[in-house]
Amino acid sequence: MNGWIDARLPGVVAGATVRLGGCSSGPHLGLNLGSNTQDAAANVVANRQAFAERLPSHQQICWMDQVHGVRVVERRAGASPTVPEADAQWTARRGVVLTVLTADCLPVLLCDDRARCVAAAHAGWRGLAAGVLQHTLASMPVHSARLLAWIGPAIGARAFEVGEDVREAFLSSAFWRREDVLACCSSGAPGKYWFDMAELALRGLRAAGVQVRLSGLCTARDQRFYSYRRDGETGRQASFIMLPIKG
Repeated sequence: MNGWIDARLPGVVAGATVRLGGCSSGPHLGLNLGSNTQDAAANVVANRQAFAERLPSHQQICWMDQVHGVRVVERRAGASPTVPEADAQWTARRGVVLTVLTADCLPVLLCDDRARCVAAAHAGWRGLAAGVLQHTLASMPVHSARLLAWIGPAIGARAFEVGEDVREAFLSSAFWRREDVLACCSSGAPGKYWFDMAELALRGLRAAGVQVRLSGLCTARDQRFYSYRRDGETGRQASFIMLPIKG
């Protein structure tokens, strides 16, 4: 297992890390890869090095400064080490590892059916409502009908209670069909809803012609993962994808 959950996407190396190993302690116990946490910077650097050592030979690991937006960037081998402010990235270069950091948000990994390009998107509810997945599909140089997606570990429907504001954000979004939003928001306490982000993402991707696989893993209920909703201050796991170097 190499310390991660395998996404089993054909022709690529892809998956999601778990908390196993690492040198962080306290609320960040384990392999915390998030630099935007209250963990010691030296711990994150050491954990990221341990993560890199578990991967096949690679040229670079690409991180993002995630802001719950819709910006998508292309990553190239040998590109600037500057971390861009973005919530999705794609590449057609081999050996470039695309990452998404999460602690409840949806990580969505994509590859085309010939393993010639890959992408990774960070979809919290704000980015999801604003169309980050649709922007990612539009940025990739292949038709969406040739894409396969894996929706990685994220907070599950029965652990993610939201208010009317979140429901309305999706109902008023131009990126989501009303019937799909309503199907993914079940009534909870008065004025509250249980929101199934993974199911909504699955419906949206399939509507675009993408073949989708669900990990079915809930970060809030599975102690192998960091969860902000469950723990408050916590670490971050990484979902990642790369085109392997041939030969």
